[in-house]
Amino acid sequence: MSAQVNAGKKANGNGNGLVSRGDGVFEASGRMTFQTVPQFLASTAIWLNDTTGAVTIDLGKITLADSAGVALMLEWLREARVAKRKLEFVNFPEQVQHLIRVSGLSDVFGLA
Repeated sequence: MSAQVNAGKKANGNGNGLVSRGDGVFEASGRMTFQTVPQFLASTAIWLNDTTGAVTIDLGKITLADSAGVALMLEWLREARVAKRKLEFVNFPEQVQHLIRVSGLSDVFGLA
C-alpha cells in the first residue's frame, strides 16, 4: 500500500511530493525548484526516521529541477550520512543530470 508523504500539496493538485512505494523506496514527482524545495525538505524526517534500512528516491517523475533541487539532494545525502543510513537516487532526469555535471558533483551522485 502506498502512503503519501507530506512533502507538499500533491493532494491539492500541484503534483510536487514524495510517495512511498514500500521497502524504503520513495517516488519524487513534480517540480524540485527553489519554490518547492521547502515542501520536499519537510518530508525528510518521514523517510529518514519512519523507515529502516536503505532508502531509494526515484527521481523519474521530476518534471523540472533547478540548483535548489540539487542542493536538496545534497542535504538529503548529508542527513542520511549523519543518521548512518544509505541513500540512493535513481532514474535521474536529463535536466538533473546536467545540473549535477555542471556543478561538478557527478562523483557525489555516482554519475559517469
